[in-house]
Order: sequence, then C-alpha cells, then structure tokens
Amino acid sequence: QVRLVESGGGLVQPGGSLRLSCAASGSILSIYVMGWYRQAPGKQRELVATILGDGSTDYVDSVKDRFTISRDNARKTVYLKMNSLKPDDTAVYYCHARIAAPSISDYWGQGTQVTVSS
Repeated sequence: QVRLVESGGGLVQPGGSLRLSCAASGSILSIYVMGWYRQAPGKQRELVATILGDGSTDYVDSVKDRFTISRDNARKTVYLKMNSLKPDDTAVYYCHARIAAPSISDYWGQGTQVTVSS
C-alpha cells in the first residue's frame, strides 16, 4: 500500500519562509511526476509546482521566483521551499505523485495547512 506523508506546514508571517516535505512509502517500483497542489477556502484546488524524475520543474505563475520544488529520488521525497510568503498563499497544501506500484496510479497526501498572517 502506497502512502504519501506530508510535513512542514504551519503559521508564518508575511515575508517568511517554510519548507514542506512529502515522503512516499510502500511497494513502489517507480515514481514519475511529483508535485504540490493547494486549496484555499472557497476556491478550487490548484497546481502549484511539479517535478519530473529528470529534475525538470514547472510552476504556477503566482509562485515563480518565490517557491522551489525539489526531490530526493533515493528517499522518495519531494520538497517545496516557500520564500517571501504572502497572505494569498494561505491554503491546505497537498502532495501528489504518480507512482507505479506496480500499476500506475495517482496518490495524494493528507494535506498540510499553511497560514500566512501577521
């Protein structure tokens, strides 16, 4: 059984930083794309950033130059370093991964709250 477990959320002041982590576990053959989504109250879930196995990345425009996604393939872990946080970044952040275990499926973490407020 595959699990994604997130950590690192919390309360931070505007302009501050946080780092989210998401570790995959279980009978995993391969991990393809990994990424982070977020959902603010009353809004749809939106894609924040993705990273492929070769390290190529993509970001939503609103977080470019502030957030950095990275992954450690040996640890089956994806990270999201968030700098210059704004109140608009407040949301529940969800980790996503497309994993072969052995069939290919999409998996989600339980979500971690990020609140940016003074």
